[in-house]
Amino acid sequence: MSKASKSLVIVESPTKAKTIRKFLGKDYIVESCMGHIRDLPQSAKDIPEKFKKEKWASLGVNPDKNFAPIYCIPKNKTKIVSELKSKLKDADELILATDEDREGESISWH
Repeated sequence: MSKASKSLVIVESPTKAKTIRKFLGKDYIVESCMGHIRDLPQSAKDIPEKFKKEKWASLGVNPDKNFAPIYCIPKNKTKIVSELKSKLKDADELILATDEDREGESISWH
């Protein structure tokens, strides 16, 4: 017997996750990413190791590469990211169901 197909639905907030769970069936795993899961480094200790020796690293962007941002996962989001990755292993499909505004689009992109 094949396992049932599951979809992981990621939304922005726990309140939205709770509401959406009421409407979707057992074939959906609805979880919250608790807002943004990546950000620019907040301090020197947050800069990824591979960039630490670059003179521009403290800016959080690489001016030599069209100001490409250096994104990192904030310490308070590492557990959430790990949990979402784990749940994705049990899913056949990922649905990013963030808000349709600029902020929601940014959260989905990360």
